Amino acid sequence: MKIGIPKEIKNNESRVGMTPAGVFELTKNKHTVYVQSTAGEGSGFFDNDYLEVGATILPTIKDVYNQSDMIVKVKEPIAEEYPLIQENQIVFTYFHFASSEALTKAMIKSKAICIAYETVEDADGTLPLLTPMSEVAGRMSIQQGAKYLEKPIKGKGILLGGVPGVKPGKVLILGAGVVGVQAAKMAAGLGAHVTIMDINMKRLRYVNDVLPNHVVTEFSSEYSIRKHIKTHDLIVGGVLVKGGKAPKLITRDMLKEMHPGTVIVDVAVDQGGCFETTKATTHEDPTYIIDDVVHYCVANMPGAVPYTSTMALTNVTLPYILKLAKLGWEKACASDETLHKGLNIVKGDVVYEEINEAFDL
Repeated sequence: MKIGIPKEIKNNESRVGMTPAGVFELTKNKHTVYVQSTAGEGSGFFDNDYLEVGATILPTIKDVYNQSDMIVKVKEPIAEEYPLIQENQIVFTYFHFASSEALTKAMIKSKAICIAYETVEDADGTLPLLTPMSEVAGRMSIQQGAKYLEKPIKGKGILLGGVPGVKPGKVLILGAGVVGVQAAKMAAGLGAHVTIMDINMKRLRYVNDVLPNHVVTEFSSEYSIRKHIKTHDLIVGGVLVKGGKAPKLITRDMLKEMHPGTVIVDVAVDQGGCFETTKATTHEDPTYIIDDVVHYCVANMPGAVPYTSTMALTNVTLPYILKLAKLGWEKACASDETLHKGLNIVKGDVVYEEINEAFDL
């Protein structure tokens, strides 16, 4: 099969769809790999690195799309890529369709086979291709939140870990999934007081077992959220509805209950966000302020640490890419239920129910 790896063109997205090590495995198995020139530079991988493992370097993104049976990338196609996608072409990437009706309609029109990393699902309900980026984003949510709590950036002026004689900051985490656990781990490591909330008691028991005693678990309800937002300094939204829109756990009126300079980080922004006031931002302009509350809603947080993210992503996507390249999408998905659940749009038909529900299709 001919596999194409285009350069990401989303704002400040420096990741690349595959490392040279991943490309080596494909060429070793007699597949042809086209890499757009400079596609890997942001992640620390150069054209010569790809040439050495058997890839062909093409000068433009149009060349890559035109010559490839399957496109492997990181972020969803943006408007200028829509016309490049061909009928029957496999596009394997993060799509997050439920957050964008325009993208959904464009992919329906393209009649491509859209396989979404974020809905590839194991039998136990885990999401193997979303997990590593959720781990990165969860950890980054505390890193970024701590920075934006600084006074020069309109935060409260609080050091999350505190110092001897001064109490630490307070972090509220909504969702005890991969993002929430990683965020709690980082916040606890800094010495902050952490409250993590969820409606899944199994997840709360897990958190209680594996994290330190100063990470407090609590069942999530609107009443409890309203109570805690008045006293916490950093709030992280990490809830996920697989393939669907995230629920709005913090509404506009709740912002007035927060102390000025509170920072909220919405990691669920790719799925529409779990705060009513969420609007997607970029690494170039990451924050905005509403009612004196600092919002950090970058839609590609792991893109800020592209070397780590690209390595982690290729680790998990490569086995599925090899299977798709060897068998074609129909046989690969028929033989692997995990991969089959990644099918979102096939030749103009939406086959993932949550997308239909999101846009009443």
